[in-house]
Amino acid sequence: MTNKKFQIYGFWPHELGFAALLAAAFYYSDAQFRGGPLPVILFGAAVAAGVAVLAYRCLDEWRALPNRFFFFLLAGAWVALFVWLGNSTFGYKDSASLFSWMFDIYTSPLADEQHALLIPFIVLALFWWKRAELLAQPARLWWPALGWFGLGLLAHLVGYLIQQPRLSVIGFLVGLYGLTGLAWGKHWMKASLFPFFLFAFSMPVGELAGPITFPLRLLVSRIVEIIAHLGLSPDLIREGTQLFDAQHTFGYEVAVACSGIRSLVALLALTTIYGFVNFKTPWKRAVMILSALPLAIFGNVLRLCFTITVAELFGQSAGKAVETNAGFITFAVAIACVFVIARWLEKGEVKTPVENLTPNA
Repeated sequence: MTNKKFQIYGFWPHELGFAALLAAAFYYSDAQFRGGPLPVILFGAAVAAGVAVLAYRCLDEWRALPNRFFFFLLAGAWVALFVWLGNSTFGYKDSASLFSWMFDIYTSPLADEQHALLIPFIVLALFWWKRAELLAQPARLWWPALGWFGLGLLAHLVGYLIQQPRLSVIGFLVGLYGLTGLAWGKHWMKASLFPFFLFAFSMPVGELAGPITFPLRLLVSRIVEIIAHLGLSPDLIREGTQLFDAQHTFGYEVAVACSGIRSLVALLALTTIYGFVNFKTPWKRAVMILSALPLAIFGNVLRLCFTITVAELFGQSAGKAVETNAGFITFAVAIACVFVIARWLEKGEVKTPVENLTPNA
């Protein structure tokens, strides 16, 4: 290993440079910078730099890894395909790059999928966490993995021809997963399944979330209506997902951003990661993952009840201010509950040092 005297508080100088690049990439991912090439270039550079930082941080493991240059040569060609022939929906995003199309959705002010920007870096961190387990696998060329690669290529070709970029996203991830199996074998694929699975949370969902989010919105509005009629606001009227006072002078909308995709998908990603990293028992992992849905509902119900209470006590303007500016309550309450559930599940869980953790994927 290289000399650690060059480290600054445990970090290499190039890692501090990577942190600066990452900060710039997220700064320019704001909606105000949409449309230009700089944001997506910065973000792509940050992902590539993250891979390099991971390799250097795991330098001993990197040197012991067989077929690494073979894999990165194929992976580079695979990425290039999706840069130059990845997107055919030029009416929506005038770029041939699938990654540019995805980034445009992630940074859109009309979408609630900004959490997807974090996924590549979380996956890299999990590969670092599982480095000992991955290196312990019998790594060798495994030609049957070409089946995975072929399936990914087929999905992309179909998506490209029928102008469905989401199929191409699935194809890219399946093909990349297949390339890891080709270079390092089926045991590597099994051990790396969990980090790769997290890429599912980077899938641009968009209007496909409607069949899921609308029932959630309706459920939240009905629960709030019941609570309000118990004394919080007896004259509250519900019309679909909208709540009004008796005179219809003030209303509360259970909007998609409030009850649906932002809080639920981001919270589901959080509970999935937490469950797999901290627990070995399947039922405990399942409890953590399944808790995302009721916690998202609970957080939104609490936020709306708080909004109605403020409006009843201090007037409609105060209630409107809370409704507009206190959306963070939903996620904050849910996260707090996640840690309460995790603390309960941790009772009796055997802890081992991070370096020796070998979770089942």
